[in-house]
Order: sequence, then structure tokens, then C-alpha cells
Amino acid sequence: MYNLKKRNSNLSADRAEEDSQAMEKMLGSGGGRNGDTGVHDSPNRECSPGSPDKDASEGDGVALKRTITLVNGVAIIVGTIIGSGIFITPTGVIKEAGSVGLALIIWAVCGVFSTVGALCYAELGTTISKSGGDYAYILEVYGSLPAFLKLWIELLIIRPSSQYIVAFVFATYLLKPIFPDCPVPDSGAKLVACLCILVLTAVNCYSVKAATRVQDAFAAAKLFALGIIIIIGFVQIGKGDTEYLLPENAFKDTSTDIGKIGLALYSGLFAYGGWNYLNFVTEEMIEPFKNLPRAIIISLPIVTLVYVLTNLAYFTTLSPQQMLTSEAVAVDFGNYHLGVMAWIIPVFVGLSCFGSVNGSLFTSSRLFFVGSREGHLPSLLSMIHPTLLTPLPSLIFTCIMTLLYAFSNDIFSVINFFSFFNWLCIAMAIIGMMWLRYKKPELERPIKVNILLPISFVLACVFLIIVSICMTPVECAIGFAIILSGVPVYYFGVWWTNKPKWVLQVIFSSTALCQKVLEVVPQQS
Repeated sequence: MYNLKKRNSNLSADRAEEDSQAMEKMLGSGGGRNGDTGVHDSPNRECSPGSPDKDASEGDGVALKRTITLVNGVAIIVGTIIGSGIFITPTGVIKEAGSVGLALIIWAVCGVFSTVGALCYAELGTTISKSGGDYAYILEVYGSLPAFLKLWIELLIIRPSSQYIVAFVFATYLLKPIFPDCPVPDSGAKLVACLCILVLTAVNCYSVKAATRVQDAFAAAKLFALGIIIIIGFVQIGKGDTEYLLPENAFKDTSTDIGKIGLALYSGLFAYGGWNYLNFVTEEMIEPFKNLPRAIIISLPIVTLVYVLTNLAYFTTLSPQQMLTSEAVAVDFGNYHLGVMAWIIPVFVGLSCFGSVNGSLFTSSRLFFVGSREGHLPSLLSMIHPTLLTPLPSLIFTCIMTLLYAFSNDIFSVINFFSFFNWLCIAMAIIGMMWLRYKKPELERPIKVNILLPISFVLACVFLIIVSICMTPVECAIGFAIILSGVPVYYFGVWWTNKPKWVLQVIFSSTALCQKVLEVVPQQS
């Protein structure tokens, strides 16, 4: 808590003035940008000797420390991108592409496309060296309202729903051996999914290092599992047992419909989602000017190669028709080749999901932390535990928002409303990067990509947005209406600064109470 001056009970005027100053200080801790860093003033607090991250801390202030190494950065990107999709349903691409050959080409093109976008984000992340990713870049270039709307949809729909879905898949695979001959009960899967989210939230609250070690371990586990599948695929190719990869069959039934090819690209790029997540934790990286671009340059080629080779391995055994009817492609592949060891694949699918939830919780909490610091969310969410040096309130908030989706029975329909939103925000961020080159050429840019890369990437994003709107106009219209629902919230919570005194008092009292319960303090400038 703040070190408030000792007040004299007999001097009511002084007391009222000091109460007002304390209230302004607390409410202002997340109420706008303080200089260039957007952090707050707070009393100096020493890290306790027992702090898990003390050895990596810089100075003695209360702040999120730079503890994320290059290896951690690679694990965050790889572990977040590779979730359950490549194991369970890599069918969206083949469904729309029509042929094995075109499907493999689209997987490779999506990898190259994601790499181009990630390189543009490497320039953005080293030019605007704030955590927060797209949100921070949109705020810097376009201003407060567009950034708030991005944050509004992320916290309301995108982050919590996607986290819960992956946790639910983890729970389903964990429980499947107990229910081998029947579907896993929804209530049991939901309970285990919630336990998964609670455990990972506790790990992230305890220590940044603990969270990154979990991420490292599970990223390695999922690469190991995919490595098994790829090796089996090469063995099959060596045997010559590759009916569906023969030149005369590879491009059979290839789709020539532009709309279908666009949807195939959409499906592939969805599987690569998460390539920009390291930009959400830039401020916690060790030497971000070096390690952010290096992590991107290492991670994306690895993921692209793994995705293409994994699909190649699938096609050595399964026909396109079998893939389309399979509930879990990797499991069917394992059952065909691994015999009594086939249980390995479901186990690793679960581990992959567990690691993805961890990476998403880690980055989502930083997004809400930065949003609070910039005055777009309650100031409590930008506070830090002075001993653990973790953003406890934002992690707990992320956990609660995710758990709420356990009460929903149709999450996927909600996510479908925002198929265009992600690419719109990414395009806006990269257009902002080009605008900054023109408007602020004096900014330091440790990495500067060729101008053709951002231009081509933005044009491709526009194509994807148009395809989405044309193919699902009703869903996009509903999604746009939900986005606009954030406008009145913005004007009430952010724009309206001269709120009545009783409203400020309620906010102050509730913030102070939560601050005492959680034992957190504002980040120190």
C-alpha cells in the first residue's frame, strides 16, 4: 500500500485534501501514460531474498524484471503456435484445397506468410519497445479509442475463449483412457479444464521463471511428439508406400475456386496463430533488441518445417477422405503405426494443449497489465506483487475471465464472429509501422525490413479480410456490432474523467481493498 502521510484527526480540511491526493494517486496509477514508458510512481520496495526472480532483477524497484531469455522466447512462440490443431484437425486446409499437393503448398505458403508478418513485428517490437503487442502499437499510432476496442474484444472474447477451448481439449485427452468406449462426459472435461487453468495460473503467479520453464518443457515435448510422426513418415517414404504422394495422385481434385483457396489459407494461418505473442512481453526480455528478432527468426522456420513435414507424414498413411472423417488425425496415425505404444500420441496431444494454455495465460496477463497501465482497465490490474514480482491481479483476472467460459455450451460460434478481427488489427499495426517510418524517421530501429515485405503482407491481410466478409457476412456483422459495444464502455470508463466524487470513492475503496488482499503495489517508474 501507499505510504500515506500520518493524518491529524483534528484537521478535517487536511484530511480531506490528503484523501483526495491518495485517491488521485491510486486511480492515476493506471490512468494514463506516464512519460514514454507508461509506468507508475510508487515507493521503493526491495525484493525479498526469497523472491524466485530476485537473481534476475534489475535494481531494487518493484517492476516486472527482464528474465525471458532467447530460449524462453523461442519456446513461447513455438509452444503457443503449436497447440492441438496440428494433432487433431489439420483438415481445414485439405478440405478446401482438394488435393494433397496443393494442401502441402498452402501449409508452406502460410509459414512463409507468418514469417514475413513476424519479421515486421520484430521491427515494431524493437522500435516501440513496450509490451502489449498489437494493442501497444495501435495505441501509439491510432490513439486511445481504437486501442481500447482491440483490448475490449481481446479480454471479452478472444483470449479467454481460446484458452478455455485448448484447456478443454487437454481435459478430453486426459480423461479419454478412463472412458475408452464412450464419449468423455462434458461435466468431467469441464472440471479438469478448470483445474488446468487454475494450476497454470498459480504457477504464473508464483514466478516468471517457473512459467517460462513450464513453457520450455512443454514446447520440447510437443516437438518430440511431432518428431516421432515425421520420422515414421520418412520411414514410409523410404519403403515407397506413399500412394497419395505419387505425382499422378498428388494434385488430383485440386480446387481452382479462389474463394476455397482463400478459406484454405485462412485455415492454415489459423494454425500458425501466435507468431506475434512474444511482442506481448517485450519489456521482460533480456536484450530485446537482439533476442526478439532472433527468437522470431529461429521459431518460424522451425514451425513451418514441422507443420509441412507432419502433414507430409500424415499423407503417407491417411487419404484425404480419411483425414476429413477423422476425429483426431494424429491419434489415427499413431494407432496405425505404433501398436501397443499408440497411447504416446494422445498423451503428447494433452501435453501440447497444456503448454499452449500456459503460453496464452502468460501473454494475456501482460496484455491486460499494459492496458491497465495505459488507463484502459482498472489500475489494480497494473500492480505487481513486491516479493514474487509477478502481475498477480492481471493473472487472476485472466483466470476468472477464462473460467467463465465453462458456463458456455457454444464457444466456437462466438469465436467465428471475429474471423476478420485479428487480421484487421495486424494490418493496422503494420500500416502503423510504415507510417512511423515516414513520420518519425529519427526513431532507433535495430532491425529494418525491406519495405516490400510490409506492403505485400498488408495486401494479403486485406485479401483475407475481404474473403472473411464475403464468405461469412452475417457473422462478421455481428462481430462488428460486438466491437462497437465497447464504445460506450470507453466513454464511461476512460474518456469521462470528471466522474462524481462518490464514484471515485467507490473505485478508490475497492482498489485499496483488493490491493490489501493481494498484497500488490503499483509498478515503479
